[in-house]
Amino acid sequence: MFEGDRYPVPDGQLVLHRAGAGGPAVVFLAGGGMYGLHYWSLHERVAEFTTSVRYDRLGTGWSDPVPLPRTGTQVTDDLRELLRAADVNGPFVLVGHSLGGLYARHYAKRFPEAVAGLVLLDPTHENLPAYLPEEEARRLEEQNPADLFPADRVDAMRELYRKAFGRAFAGWPAGLRDALLDRNLSPDGFRRGLLEASNLWALFAEVREAGPDPDVPLIVLTAMGVDAFAEELTPPGMAERNERKNRLYDDFVAALPQGENRRITDAGHSGLAWVRPDAVLQAIHDVLER
Repeated sequence: MFEGDRYPVPDGQLVLHRAGAGGPAVVFLAGGGMYGLHYWSLHERVAEFTTSVRYDRLGTGWSDPVPLPRTGTQVTDDLRELLRAADVNGPFVLVGHSLGGLYARHYAKRFPEAVAGLVLLDPTHENLPAYLPEEEARRLEEQNPADLFPADRVDAMRELYRKAFGRAFAGWPAGLRDALLDRNLSPDGFRRGLLEASNLWALFAEVREAGPDPDVPLIVLTAMGVDAFAEELTPPGMAERNERKNRLYDDFVAALPQGENRRITDAGHSGLAWVRPDAVLQAIHDVLER
């Protein structure tokens, strides 16, 4: 149910799950440290009205292990080759969450003819540092991957995430939920999740250098709330952070003829896809109709 079909790309084999029929196909790009399986419930519902695809990037989930982090070019090349190998025909609607939103835009910039539209769920954006307090932006720029693994904190953090996401997926089939949590929040899985997003500054430069965003229907869903299932993981000052993020997204879509930002007040960054699947599905429908 969760291992999927395997397809070769230059650096290994990727796992892909496909369901439904018709087009344009909807392709889910997971958030940093997350897998395609995290979007299982959305994937199943999208498959009711068009082809739906979810996959695991190399180095994550059930795809082959590789050194992390990877460049945006590697990630988007992998996705392009995967969709070719799996015979998933474009153009696609890309649904990217968090880091997956940055990858989705990088893909659309590099291969605009292959993208029919974008739905971005609280996406990482290369202009984020300009909207952060100076000290926080500097910490992001100077981030050292080695600092992500203080021995006295990693196991405690893993346990908190396990409890939080166990609550988030409480209604899922037990075998599917446990397989996801066991792999994603194992010591190695958690470490890989932290490493995957440890090169943000370099990714920001890649996305800037890839050129303009294509003129396609684009909807951003901005999470303005706090996830009830993960309140213990919510840092202080979240309301101010959310307002800064919302200003970033407003400015981003203002420059795009078909761009729109929708504020979601009752979900947080991590849980947007599970707390408000109705909002995500509506955005996908609206992009498909346009």
